[in-house]
Amino acid sequence: MPIDSERLGPLLHLRPGSAPRVAIISASYGAGHNSASREISRVLEEAGCDVEILDFVDLMPWRLGRGLKLGYKMQLQVSPDSWGTTMSMVMPGRPLHRPFAQLLRLSARPVIEATRGADLVVSTHPFCSQVIGELRTTGQLTTPAVTYLTDAAVPALWIHPGIDLNLAIHEVAAREARLLGGNASVVQALVPAGAEYVPGRAFPDPLADLQLNGPRALVTGGSLGAGALEQTARDILAHSDMTPVVLCATDPFLKRRLERIPGVVALGWRTDVRALMAASDCVVQNAGGFTSLEALASGTPVITYRSISGHGAANSANLDRAGLIPWARDELELAKHLVVAAESPRFNRLALGFPDIVQILTGSFEETAVA
Repeated sequence: MPIDSERLGPLLHLRPGSAPRVAIISASYGAGHNSASREISRVLEEAGCDVEILDFVDLMPWRLGRGLKLGYKMQLQVSPDSWGTTMSMVMPGRPLHRPFAQLLRLSARPVIEATRGADLVVSTHPFCSQVIGELRTTGQLTTPAVTYLTDAAVPALWIHPGIDLNLAIHEVAAREARLLGGNASVVQALVPAGAEYVPGRAFPDPLADLQLNGPRALVTGGSLGAGALEQTARDILAHSDMTPVVLCATDPFLKRRLERIPGVVALGWRTDVRALMAASDCVVQNAGGFTSLEALASGTPVITYRSISGHGAANSANLDRAGLIPWARDELELAKHLVVAAESPRFNRLALGFPDIVQILTGSFEETAVA
């Protein structure tokens, strides 16, 4: 059963000569949750743990997970504004929550089998947290369970009272988790090793062959190229002297549309995003979870604009409220923020002094968990 106290003890015990097993359950609905899982795995392995990453998509029976994944991708590409409505209907207390939760719980037995023998279970997606939390509540899973909140905002679907601890990247998100009934601690945001800004470190310009003149704004909608990226590029052209460089990711149709717009640079799938950020004067994003963190760590000024509905808008508000990323709500605000970004110094905007995940899980950092 879940830990029933106002002060959580160590959830992970590191002893000389032992290698605690940690099962991380992610879900490949977009790349951010998997990226977070890889970084958690990296730091826990460095601390001496034996870590396995599992994909919730593969744990759902009858290929249901893959069906949900395909539907999610199509909805964000065809009608991104409808995503917020869809998610609101499956939140706790809403009409479709019960049948949706029952659908997710079809994965209960595979989750139990996959985590058998683990000393700790970590979830990096709300679907996983709902299932794991229910298994903890009913006693079917006796292993302590943690949710790593990859988003800046915390919708109710992220939090289940059966989860022992929720890890948030700032106090605004942790406070939301507590209001929803979860234990929560603030932890250092995890980004890929080497992604953090280092003064004096230079990256070769990935777009040197294009001979671009003047400042650039790197426009991103995450691994799916989701959201109103085309209109964002047009707005940057209309209200600044910056060249919009758009990461179209896995959306070839978006890339073809953008290639027809004079002054816009359209890029397909890239593995050098870190260098692209370093070569840009600002990053304009629509508040996807992990993309925001990478941009903040890169040292390049970041702006939120034309947020995806639902979790994107909620993330935008919290990132702005936390003082991490300003939210431009219209074209005039975008123009103002682009000017400020062009003049802003570079620094790692995630260097906030919070404890790391190993300190939190092993109890080597003292922090009260509010029930």
